[in-house]
Amino acid sequence: MTDDTTTAEAPEVDQDEVERDEADIAGDYIEGLLDICDLDGDIEIEERGGRVYLSVTDDGEGLRVLSKPETVTALQELTRIAVQAETGEFSRLILDVGGSRDARASELQRLVDTAIERVEGGSSSAALPPMSSYERKLVHDLVAEKGFHSESEGEGRDRHTVVTR
Repeated sequence: MTDDTTTAEAPEVDQDEVERDEADIAGDYIEGLLDICDLDGDIEIEERGGRVYLSVTDDGEGLRVLSKPETVTALQELTRIAVQAETGEFSRLILDVGGSRDARASELQRLVDTAIERVEGGSSSAALPPMSSYERKLVHDLVAEKGFHSESEGEGRDRHTVVTR
């Protein structure tokens, strides 16, 4: 006796296709925002470690108003929401406007260097100001590169990194 019933299989999802979709949706969203603001900008999209990175650059000073850290964070969250609304999937994309991420990475490096100096100078620990999870991850990496230890402490907006030996 043969069983003629068939089982419907869910279609396989190609992760590269999902990432392209995420990148395309995010790029279109940012392009629309730039149009609304009447700003020119070049959008570069790349994938690093399973995460989509969008960089918006221009030749002049037009993006200066959008490149403030709080503004970039807000735009990133809006872009993530737009991607999630379209794909139904949580987005972990990272947005950089006018080189703001590089500037913030340099600032974080200075904060880490100062914290390590305090620990080397005899403090048992050095707490950094509250920051986003992305920034805390960068700090943890910078601290580890210097041979020190760090942990995140606190909740919500007060979550910060503490550096120890």
